[in-house]
Amino acid sequence: MEARHWPMYDLRIRTPRLELRLPLLSELDDLAELATEGVHDPAVMPFGVPWTDAEPDEVGRGVMQYHWRMLGACTPGDWRLPLAVFLDGRIVGTQELAALDFAVLREVRTGSWLGRRYQGRGIGSEMRAAVLDLAFVGLGAEAARSTAMSDNPASLGVSRRLGYRPDGTSLLTSRNRPAVQQRLLLSRDDWEKHRTVPVELAGLERCLPLLGA
Repeated sequence: MEARHWPMYDLRIRTPRLELRLPLLSELDDLAELATEGVHDPAVMPFGVPWTDAEPDEVGRGVMQYHWRMLGACTPGDWRLPLAVFLDGRIVGTQELAALDFAVLREVRTGSWLGRRYQGRGIGSEMRAAVLDLAFVGLGAEAARSTAMSDNPASLGVSRRLGYRPDGTSLLTSRNRPAVQQRLLLSRDDWEKHRTVPVELAGLERCLPLLGA
C-alpha cells in the first residue's frame, strides 16, 4: 500500500539475498528482540555510543525509540534512514544511511548492526553495498563516510572490501577508557572499482525530495 505522506515506506532495496526497507511495527519489535539477544561479544564495545551496555529490555526499547526518533527528525537537509535488513523474509539487522546538507555536500554516512547469529556470512558487506548503491546510483552521491573502532576488524574488513580508504582517526571515551575510532572515506571512483553486488532500487522517485536529492 502506498504511503502518500511518507513515501520512504515504499522504498525497497534488493540484492541477491537481502531486502532493505523501513520495518512495520511488528517487524521493528522483531528487530528490537534481535538486539536483546546480543550484537557483539560483551567483552568489547564496537560502537562509539555504548547502547548495548544495558539490560535486555532497555536495549529493546532503545532500538524502537531510536528508529522513531530518526524518522521523526528527518528533513531534506538532515536525515537518517534506519532501514531494516531482511534475509529470506526474516529480520537480521539494520543498515542506516544518513546525510547532512546532501543537496550541497553530496556525501552520505553509514552505520549498521547485525544480529550475532547472522554474522560471519557476508551479510554485513552485502547490506552496506545495497545502501551504497542507493547513495551513488539513486541519489547521486559523490562520497560516503563511515567509522569503526580500531579494534573492530569485522567492520574495518567490510569497509576495505568495498573500497573505503582510511581518513584519519578520532579519540573518544568508551566504557570510561580512551578508544580510537577509525574514519573511512569512499569516493565515487573507488566505489565503482569495487562494486560487485547487483542491487535493485524500487519506490525511490517519490522519496527524492525528502532526501534533498
